Amino acid sequence: MVVYLGWDIGGVHTKVAALDISDLGERRVRTAFASLAIWREKDRLTGVIRALRQRVAPPEHAIAAVTMTAELADVFATKREGVRYVLRCMVRACPQDRIVVLNTSGAFRPLADAMRHPLDFAATNWLATALWAAATMRTCIVLDIGSTTTDIIPVRHGRVDARGRTDLDRLMCGELVYTGVIRTPVAALVRNVPLRGQRVPVAAEFFAVTGDVYLVLQRISPGDYTGDTPDGRGKTRKDAARRLARMVCADPDQLSMREIVRIAWHVYRTQVTLIARAVRRILRRLGDATPIPILPLGTGRFLAHDVAQRLRLPICALPTNWPEDTARIAPCMALAELLIRRDIGCVY
Repeated sequence: MVVYLGWDIGGVHTKVAALDISDLGERRVRTAFASLAIWREKDRLTGVIRALRQRVAPPEHAIAAVTMTAELADVFATKREGVRYVLRCMVRACPQDRIVVLNTSGAFRPLADAMRHPLDFAATNWLATALWAAATMRTCIVLDIGSTTTDIIPVRHGRVDARGRTDLDRLMCGELVYTGVIRTPVAALVRNVPLRGQRVPVAAEFFAVTGDVYLVLQRISPGDYTGDTPDGRGKTRKDAARRLARMVCADPDQLSMREIVRIAWHVYRTQVTLIARAVRRILRRLGDATPIPILPLGTGRFLAHDVAQRLRLPICALPTNWPEDTARIAPCMALAELLIRRDIGCVY
């Protein structure tokens, strides 16, 4: 039995999915992830990868595909340096595996190619998901809302219909929106909030993030709040309310919980509007008369559902052979599926 591994090495989270198919056609899926702030602890990356590898696959040979976004972390002077660093960590952590890397053209290439031309291999996790969606869903808008960013990927008639390939190009054409449900600073979304009958400006400080918003609104659990909190304190609803109160320079006892919840709802509505506007821009470009369904993925897939409802678009369901928790790490599952498709012609 061959094990196929899909890796997504991010600036905050390292994720992996392992997929194997028995001779009888039975599928086994195992997933794992770890929080690791690359800009602060990049020297730990090799150990984190090794530990995750041990959790999901036996020690013998596996076939592994890699994507990454960690190269953008400012601990690296350039993205070239970041790509090469991540790949060296992969080799040290998984010397027994046959490793390939997905490039911006959607091809799996050997490590040597990625080391020679690193920019061709930066930030391709969205493309893994898009290629898998094109092969399975045929036509949809992939809306992958993560902790930090949102990918909006049009897929039509079995092909990826995205205009951008690099982060810069995708930002310019609206297919990458730098907003997510955990790490986005509240001050990056709103300039003011409703409070006591007026609009109150918010502090331009790193006092609260969207993870606090969705904890207060009870849309996520403390376990979903991955990574550090802005103040280094806890991840309870009370802790999150305190951080949101700070956005208007207040202590929690100066505001009622109802007032804090109203602030959170305003931030939420602003974020939904931001993402919906970006999706609408893509839809206008496509010009389809028939509504294109949304495929909601990522930690923030609940928000993707809300955006689809706002735009009155249908929802695609995940394939039944994908466990529910794999929606959070779709690029990893997509990579493993694509590897199988490449190697044995598996039909999804």
